[in-house]
Amino acid sequence: MNIPKTISTYCQKCNTHTDHKLKAFKTGNPRTLSLGQRKNIRRQKKGYGGKTKFVKTVKKQNKKPTFIAECSACKRKRYFVIPKRMKKTEFKTAA
Repeated sequence: MNIPKTISTYCQKCNTHTDHKLKAFKTGNPRTLSLGQRKNIRRQKKGYGGKTKFVKTVKKQNKKPTFIAECSACKRKRYFVIPKRMKKTEFKTAA
């Protein structure tokens, strides 16, 4: 789906509708000392391993795209999520 590079949406800091620049959101690296990660390591080290039963999980084919919207007036950034699932998103090129 083609998404415009700039959108007009509400800014809480300016308290008005302003133009926002959209940028693709990328997740950061996971924390190595988080509780879930430590539990997972502990579980893997326990015992001799044994034979595990394979459980087939079906993942969803697509995700709701997340962007970072930056206000053109005050430069404040916030998340901007399109609430529809789509496989691929790209920004519109100026014609």
